[in-house]
Amino acid sequence: MTAFVFPTIDTERLTLRLLTLEDAPAVYRHFSQAEVTRFMDIPPCKDMREAEDIIQFHIDDSGCRWGLFDRETGQLAGTCGYHCWVSGPEARAEIGFDLSTAYWGQGLMGEALRPVLELGFTRMGLERVEATVEPGNVRSIRLLEKLGFHRHEEPVQNLIYFDLKRKDIHYGA
Repeated sequence: MTAFVFPTIDTERLTLRLLTLEDAPAVYRHFSQAEVTRFMDIPPCKDMREAEDIIQFHIDDSGCRWGLFDRETGQLAGTCGYHCWVSGPEARAEIGFDLSTAYWGQGLMGEALRPVLELGFTRMGLERVEATVEPGNVRSIRLLEKLGFHRHEEPVQNLIYFDLKRKDIHYGA
């Protein structure tokens, strides 16, 4: 696979840029919040090293992780990105996202994910984007449904499986 350069993305209220090890203090503050990691497969960060490990994992992965930085304050509001990117005729990736509690209920994650999904389908060549969500994570379930993801009825390993296909996207709608 040719190396894909993930761009910085500006939205009305956010700047999305790839996380670097220099972001470790902000990542530590973000992922040390128990409510942020409640539905993730990681416990809250206990120290700076764990924050660095999270960032390094995404640097080494075949996908990416953007930090969502509040354009007004410069603070890290959350993260989102692709992982498990598989190229080829049936190219797909899984999307993940999280948001600091101070930013809940403001529509910021939808604002961030729309251009991230568009990038995935138009520039990364994805045919499908997948997501898995724990049944109790009502906010994420609602967001994925609002973004047009299809919910599969059969749980996979006690997770709800969603997918969004390129053919189902209507830009500008």
